[in-house]
Amino acid sequence: MAQEQNTPVYSEQEQIRRDKLAALREAGHDPYLLTKVPVDTKSSQIKADFDAYDGKDVTLAGRMMTRRIMGKASFAHMLDTDGEIQFYIRKDDVGEETYAAFKDMDIGDVICVRGKVFKTKTGEISIHTEEITLLAKCLKPLPEKFHGLTDMDLRYRQRYLDMIVNPEVRDTFRKRSQIITAMRTFLESRGFMEVETPVLHTQAGGAAARPFITHHNTLDIDMYLRIALELHLKRLIVGGFDRVYEIGRVFRNEGMDTKHNPEFTMMELYQAFTDFHGMMDITEDMFRYIARAVNGTAMVQYGDITIDLEKPFARLSMVEAVKKYSGVDFDAIHTLEEARAVADEHKIHYEKRHQKGDILNLFFDEYVEENLVQPTFIYGHPVEISPLAKKMPENPAYTERFEVFILGREHGNAFSELNDPIDQRQRFEAQAALKALGDEEAHGVDEDFLNALEIGMPPTGGLGVGVDRLVMLLTATPSIRDILLFPTMKPMD
Repeated sequence: MAQEQNTPVYSEQEQIRRDKLAALREAGHDPYLLTKVPVDTKSSQIKADFDAYDGKDVTLAGRMMTRRIMGKASFAHMLDTDGEIQFYIRKDDVGEETYAAFKDMDIGDVICVRGKVFKTKTGEISIHTEEITLLAKCLKPLPEKFHGLTDMDLRYRQRYLDMIVNPEVRDTFRKRSQIITAMRTFLESRGFMEVETPVLHTQAGGAAARPFITHHNTLDIDMYLRIALELHLKRLIVGGFDRVYEIGRVFRNEGMDTKHNPEFTMMELYQAFTDFHGMMDITEDMFRYIARAVNGTAMVQYGDITIDLEKPFARLSMVEAVKKYSGVDFDAIHTLEEARAVADEHKIHYEKRHQKGDILNLFFDEYVEENLVQPTFIYGHPVEISPLAKKMPENPAYTERFEVFILGREHGNAFSELNDPIDQRQRFEAQAALKALGDEEAHGVDEDFLNALEIGMPPTGGLGVGVDRLVMLLTATPSIRDILLFPTMKPMD
C-alpha cells in the first residue's frame, strides 16, 4: 500500500499569495527565473549624500516593507541591506500594466526599483519610480510591523525573519564583523600570522572540557571536534613561527545558558620569547584598540554599568582574590585536610578527587567571580587546574597563568606555556588518571605533542579570548544567543 503523502495546509493569506504566484507563472512572468539584477546604489549612499544623488537615476533592490495605495499613485518603503528608503510610483509614469502588477504585490516581496532620487514635500528622501520588477515572491506574511517579532525562540530559530523585522539585529552582526576585523588588524600590526589548524582531532586536548565525538568511516576511528586551538598552534611555535594566531570555531559538549553555546568562536595566539606578563599587555592593548575601533571609545556602557577599558586593568592573584572576598587565606592552608575542612565550614561542595588547588578554585567560583565587574587579571592559578601552564619558580604549587574578568565573567585565559616535556608528560598522565576515574573533562596523553616539545619549544606566551563574549561586551548584549547568527536550538519535534 502506497504511503500517504503529507499535504501542506496553508493559511488564507498564504493561499492567496500562492495563487498570485501561480497566476504570474501562467502569464509567463515567473519571478524566480530572473537572474542578474543591475543594482547600482544602496539606500545608505543616497541618504548619506543626497545632494550628489538628487535627480540622479538609480537602481535599488530589496524587500517591500510598507505600502500606501492612493488611486493612481502610491508610496511604499523598501528595505535593502543598509536600511529602508521610500519610493513613489505613479500609473502615468510606469504604465497601467506595471502599476496593476505593483498593486498585486505583497508586503515582503523582493523587488527591484529604478527611478530618480528626490525629496517629497515633507522632506523624505525617495525614489520616483520609472520601473519596478518582482524578483522573488514572499509566500508567508511577515509579522505585523507595529508589534514586530517578539517571540525570542522564533527569533533565534528563524534568524532570517528576525533580521527583516528587527533591523537593529543586523546592526549587531555588522558590529560583530567589525570586532573580528579589528582583532585581525591589531594582531597583524603586532607581527602575528593567521593560520588554520584541524577541526577534527584524534586526541581531545588543550582545555578541560567534554568533547563531541564523531567517527571517521575510512580510517575506522573515533575523532573529536576540537575543544581548543592550543596544541596545534604550539606545534607551529616549535616549527619556527614565533607569532601565530587563529580565529575559529571550537566545540564543547556541555550545557547551554546565556553565556554558553556548544559551538563558539575562539581566538588563540602564541608568541615565542615572552611570558604571561607579555600576554597581559597584549590583552589589555587589544581590548582597548578594538573598543576604540568599533565604538569610538574604550568606555563601554553596559546597561547601567560603565566599563572602563581605558585605565590599566586591575591585577590580583587568585589567593589574594579569594582572601578579599571570602576571608579565607589559602596561603595559611598547607594540607588537603585543612582545605577540605575550610570548604566544609563554608558549605563548598567538593569531590573526592579534588586537591587543595581545586578547592581554591571552587572558592573563587563561589565568592569572587561575580565581583569582578571592571577589567581584572586574576593570576596564579593552582597547578591542578592548569595542566599546560608553567609553574611559578618561587611557588610551584601555582602557575604563570591568568584569566581576564569583566562583568563577572571570564573573557580570556593565558599562560606562560609549559615547554618542559618531562613535566608535561607527568601532567598529561595525571589528567589521564582523572579520566580513568570518570572525569569527562580530563584528557589522555598526547604523544605527538610531547614529541614536539621534545624537539624543543622556546619560552612562549599564549592567550585565548572568547570572541563571542567580547562581542557581548562591546554590543552591550546580555545573551550569547543574541550575537550568534544561528545559536544551537533544540529541534521543534
